[in-house]
Amino acid sequence: MKKTTLALASLALLASGAAVAQDFTAGSLLVRARAVHLDSANKDSTGLNLSINDKTLPEVDFTWFFSPNLAAELVLTVPQKQRVYAGATQIGTLKHLPPTLTLQYHFNHASGIKPYVGAGLNYTRFSSVDLLGGAADIKRNSVGLAFQAGVDFPLSKNLYLNVDVKKVYIKTDVISGGSNIGTFKVDPVLVGVGLGWRF
Repeated sequence: MKKTTLALASLALLASGAAVAQDFTAGSLLVRARAVHLDSANKDSTGLNLSINDKTLPEVDFTWFFSPNLAAELVLTVPQKQRVYAGATQIGTLKHLPPTLTLQYHFNHASGIKPYVGAGLNYTRFSSVDLLGGAADIKRNSVGLAFQAGVDFPLSKNLYLNVDVKKVYIKTDVISGGSNIGTFKVDPVLVGVGLGWRF
């Protein structure tokens, strides 16, 4: 009885998803707002055991469809302030602004659920750097690859629940006394959940 009930509930859910789902077409725009958790890899070659704090941040993205399956996504947020540590000791703060552009492939599913994968580039601009009272600094720009996978679940005709995971490669050179003393790799994994509106 329980198995039958679960099966019927699953069929009803799939049917409702198919009923409300709308196929994306060339020119469709999907705008999402997400809460994203940043989990940094924190790898460095300076010998200082550098790291930044993990945090949850807001994210907005705009996905433009060239066809029902092919799209480009621009991911934006506001400058994020991070604490910087050497081992367990905080040595300063910085801000980073990391817009990302990816090319995506969206899969079709009879239930209306829309999984996708993407790859592209991230550009990160560092600012307001304050390390060791000015005794250390970092290069201000980083360009690296970005990979993502996600899925959109239809909630109504043009409203979707989104789950998204990205791996972004961000690194910068660390400078002290006018010399490059190594590279700090942030290379975060970003896990996001949010809502998307189709236009």
